[in-house]
Formats: sequence, structure tokens, C-alpha cells
Amino acid sequence: MKEEKAVVIIVDDDSSMRTMIARLLDSVGMKSISYSAPEDFLRTPPPADPACVVLDVQMPGLSGLDLQRELAKAERQLPIVFMTGHGDIPMTVQAMKEGAVAFLTKPFRNQDLIDAVRQALNLDRQAQKQRDQLASLRKRYESLTAREREVFAFVSCGLLNKQIALQLGTTERTVKAHRGVMVQKMEADSVADLVRMADKLGVGPD
Repeated sequence: MKEEKAVVIIVDDDSSMRTMIARLLDSVGMKSISYSAPEDFLRTPPPADPACVVLDVQMPGLSGLDLQRELAKAERQLPIVFMTGHGDIPMTVQAMKEGAVAFLTKPFRNQDLIDAVRQALNLDRQAQKQRDQLASLRKRYESLTAREREVFAFVSCGLLNKQIALQLGTTERTVKAHRGVMVQKMEADSVADLVRMADKLGVGPD
């Protein structure tokens, strides 16, 4: 059964290991792309679909841990499943602290890798859903006029219409009109909704 719209990126300088992992993933319906070096992967655009990286630790040039840091600096936050033939506790702790999903020591059980990859893909699906929701929220916010944004910021801080009118030097009736349009554009059901939206957007009164 195919994993819908998901890709596993294999990065390992050992061609036989890349082939083995690709065949294993294919046998459980997972699509994969392979790279022999971290540098090759870094030159490619980020995947549009949910993805994770199955990554060897020790390779010529950039190591797996180096690649993990490069991805973080470039804000390409992909879940990583590390694998190594020479793992040690400090290395494992460092990788996990920086966000690795799993750290497998070769030779590993096939099922352990499959389970780790599925966990990583699920994490990226959730992260992608959150990114899409935030992008939609930002689009709605950008549709507000400058005055509606001011009202949004004050409402999200808990101010009443009368208090907002005083802050903006206008009438309570005008604030109420702006607030109604703003709530409609933001698709908010309550003040609590607006507070959560403001928190996600990092919006507050100047």
C-alpha cells in the first residue's frame, strides 16, 4: 500500500546500503530518493510533500551531524532518522537534542527502520499542516486594513470597544464597525480565537 504523497530521502555514501534501504521502503509502499553525499542533497530544492531523511552519521566531507545543522540553519526542518556503524552515547545525545527522531546502530532490524521512518513522516505531516494553517492565517491577516489591524491587536489584548476607541482617538461606534469586519475576515468565532491567532502571528499593539 503506497504512502500517500510522502518521500524518504536516503543520504549515505555506501551504495549497497542506499539500495538496501530503498528496496526495504519500496516493499512497504514508501517512495524514496537517494543521495551519496550531503552536499548533493543540500543543492536540491526542499520537497513539497511530507518527507524525512534517513541519514548516515559518518561520511566523507559533511557528516550526518553537519547536515543536520546545515538544514537547521537553512530552516529546512525535516525529521531525521540517523544510522551509524560507530554510534556512541555522546553522539546519540547530540543528535537527539538537535531534533533527531531516532538513532539506529547498524546492523539494525528492518522493522526498527520502518517504524522510525513512519514516525518521522507523521511528524512532518503534522508540521506541514501547521505551516499551511499559519500561511492561511497570515493571508487573512494581510487582508485587513491598517485600522482593522490596530483593532485586532487591541481586541486580542482584551480591550473593550470603548477602551479601543480611546486609544485610537475615534468613536466606539466606529471601532465596533471595524471590529465586525475584522472578525469576519479573520474567520474568528470568539475573542479567544483572536487571542490565539494574535499569538501565532506575533501581533500586539504598538
